Amino acid sequence: MCGIAGILSSASDVINHQRLQKMTDALQHRGPDGDGFWISEHKRTGIAHRRLAIIDLSVAAAQPMHYLNRYTITYNGEIYNYIELKQSLQQAGYVFTNSSDTEVILAAYDFYAENCLAYFDGMFAFAIWDEKEQTLFCARDRFGEKPFYYFADKDIFCFASEMKALWAIGVEKNIDLKMLLNYLSLGHVQNATDNSQTFYKSIQSLSPGHYLQFRMANMDFTINKYYTLNKDICKPIKETDAVAIFSQLLNTSVKRRLRSDVPLGCSLSGGLDSSSIAWQMQQLKKGNDKYKSFTAIFPGFEKDEASHATLVSKHLNFDAHTVNPTATGLINDFEKLFYHQEEPFPSSSIYAQYKVYELAAKQNVRVMLDGQGADEILGGYHKYIHWFLQELLTKYKWPLYAAEREAFKKNNVSYNWGFKNFLAAAGPSHTAIILEKREYNKIMTAQYLTPEILNVVRGRNWEGIHKPIVTKLNDILHFNTVELGLEELLRYADRNSMAHGVEVRLPFLNAELVKFVFSLPSTLKIHNGFTKYVLRKAMENNLPSATVWRTDKVGFEAPQKQWMTEPTLIDYTHEAKKLLVKEKILQPGVLKQVDKSITIPNTANHDWQFLCAAQLIK
Repeated sequence: MCGIAGILSSASDVINHQRLQKMTDALQHRGPDGDGFWISEHKRTGIAHRRLAIIDLSVAAAQPMHYLNRYTITYNGEIYNYIELKQSLQQAGYVFTNSSDTEVILAAYDFYAENCLAYFDGMFAFAIWDEKEQTLFCARDRFGEKPFYYFADKDIFCFASEMKALWAIGVEKNIDLKMLLNYLSLGHVQNATDNSQTFYKSIQSLSPGHYLQFRMANMDFTINKYYTLNKDICKPIKETDAVAIFSQLLNTSVKRRLRSDVPLGCSLSGGLDSSSIAWQMQQLKKGNDKYKSFTAIFPGFEKDEASHATLVSKHLNFDAHTVNPTATGLINDFEKLFYHQEEPFPSSSIYAQYKVYELAAKQNVRVMLDGQGADEILGGYHKYIHWFLQELLTKYKWPLYAAEREAFKKNNVSYNWGFKNFLAAAGPSHTAIILEKREYNKIMTAQYLTPEILNVVRGRNWEGIHKPIVTKLNDILHFNTVELGLEELLRYADRNSMAHGVEVRLPFLNAELVKFVFSLPSTLKIHNGFTKYVLRKAMENNLPSATVWRTDKVGFEAPQKQWMTEPTLIDYTHEAKKLLVKEKILQPGVLKQVDKSITIPNTANHDWQFLCAAQLIK
């Protein structure tokens, strides 16, 4: 896990060590173990790197790394199956000089060219300069665990792990007001139709599952998609077989993600996902040392996870550590938190995650495994239930539909269901149009926004608004996994962990595992009144029953409603509003109003959005 950066220019006087140093200085938190630089002989290509040493801690594994007197790489991430890939490449005649996964990427690229990406089980963002062809090959992992930002004009192309490295060398920090408008009115932190767009006009994000090829001769580049997740293949399979295959794939994924030359630990929220990863870690543990687990707790909060996390940590004999984030801490850390995130975020839960990784760093744990991704691929959120029921209706499975509704009621699982859901099942295309119009109307009727900001984005009113046509559960799961939803959560985790020099690994996002889950019928994801059914069955004999069959957890929450009513945070928010009024983004009347909609999920929480928006424009 590291920070990467680079500059390519048509002029030989643009690139120098000082400019590259500015970029790596901005990324120092991502790589506390040192930096490295390389400038080509013709002085038109410069590559830089900040190192967080995880695998092969020797100097030989430092970057930028060179290979075959032809390639130079700067790389952020981990290729978890690098040992297996290395063996196959050695059989093909490749020779390796160190034990890192970085050198394996270089050999794989030489052997497979851009097709090497299909062989990687990992999270990554990297750039490989080919001296012979005078090209730069850049790639980002399938789901967007690792970031890759770039700026380009006719004379220069530069890239980095975080935007602050681009700002450090003079890239303009101009806010995209349509992105800001969608955030303030809809709570969106991404463009629903173009996830390469950021909150800054000049900077683009390389989309997950894509690669970029830059040609020095013409100073131009092309972007291609290399990863597609099929949501339409449903293979009939027995429940017992599905559970067995799922268990084996998850075990392999965790086993690979335990490859490390530094101490490992795990996030433990008290829910099924992180608990399942913790159990797998315990089964694969070597030696007598205990793994450390880290949990954010909120004493007195009705949704505090402390008791659930304690139950699991004791069951697995983990060395449990907890942190108690507070409203005062949030105020003290907010500017620093936003500095690392760089773009707005939807709730204070991100701060709780930030404090968990901070605690891990203090305990000298540099690699953390986490359960993120399970809800998106397995239908874990309660919002997915109505889509599941609508699928049963469209497939005329009336008895099963009735049985599932009764099962959810028996399990005290709440979800939205009414007459409109019957209409949605009958007309999914029409439903998507209605939902898009609803979002458009929210923007146009947001009375707290000024005419000035609405006029600035006139003609772009529909930009960033998109709702998928959902005829089956897999449609909405696919949308949230690879189009809109998961990537933003991965951004929060990457920035929060890297702010403290900690690497986070996500076993549920192994590509083979995700592919298998999407091939399963919906009734193995949601079944008998339970979400994530196949995971529950896989864990039912391994974890406490109260954890496996728990139905009240729908996502990690912080006591945001309580925090936002504390006087110090009210004052802090008021100052944010004053700034937004001064910048003619908010109407002056908001200074006299109290936000009555402080809830999580947080799409209607205007005060929180005002806090983030104020940081954005400072």
